[in-house]
Amino acid sequence: MAAVEFSHVSCPGAVCSCFLLAVAYVGSLYAWKSDLPRDHPATVKRRFVGVLLVTLLAPLYLWLISKDSANPQGPHLLQWLGLQTEGFLLASTLPLLLTMLLFLGPIAMCLTDGTCYSPITRGMMYIKYRYRDVLWLRNFIVVCAAPFTEEFVFRACMLPLLIPCLGPGLAVVVCPLFFGVAHIHHVFERLKTGDQSVKVIWMLTMFQFSYTTVFGAYTAFLFVRTGHLIGPYFCHAFCNEMGFPNFADVFTGSKLRAVLLSVLYVAGLVLFLVFLWPATQASLYSNSTYKWT
Repeated sequence: MAAVEFSHVSCPGAVCSCFLLAVAYVGSLYAWKSDLPRDHPATVKRRFVGVLLVTLLAPLYLWLISKDSANPQGPHLLQWLGLQTEGFLLASTLPLLLTMLLFLGPIAMCLTDGTCYSPITRGMMYIKYRYRDVLWLRNFIVVCAAPFTEEFVFRACMLPLLIPCLGPGLAVVVCPLFFGVAHIHHVFERLKTGDQSVKVIWMLTMFQFSYTTVFGAYTAFLFVRTGHLIGPYFCHAFCNEMGFPNFADVFTGSKLRAVLLSVLYVAGLVLFLVFLWPATQASLYSNSTYKWT
């Protein structure tokens, strides 16, 4: 496969291309006009098909705007997209273990409460209920399939365009803004249902924008540092499964439980920060595509 590059794309062109990809992704959710609710089987299937189509077309767009690299040994398109076999094993495990450190407190909480489910258990639940509960199927897709399409479009297809003009550090900050803004469309769905006040809807939307932007910066960091898509995908799926930590539950039950969970929350954050940089060294993952020293 021939080596390609994106250094010829100007910064305004890169930003516009990222905006186009974000609009296409969100637009695919509403491509078919329908008055049916989002949980209706027909709506679920149409949205899945629309997102899948955008996910397939996004790398084609990158290929069309790329040019042949002056360095024949440079990265080819699949490497830019984080799809490579070298360093795959560590790329699929170390970032996930790093993220699990951050969630050390929530993991301990769900283990003690008996609310944790293994991937095997989830898979068995899918096989059992896939023909009976479309809402459960939608949630399963959100947890497992959506993270891949989001990481692929919003990280793998955007960072190759942003890094040549912004550099890796600034690109990691700018890239997740498209991801955060893309989630604002939920405000229209909430307004449509009328179950909440406008104030509550906007507060929830702003919180979701902030959370998804910060999280997007983290997975963009993982993508650039490792040069692999698999790590950000696993971390995204894991975080979708865990959800945002409920800090209030730490202080329910006995005082000993509250103290132990508090210690684990803090310890997890400290360990995460300590290992964040050394555990994502490019040399561990054979990452020669993205260089961030």
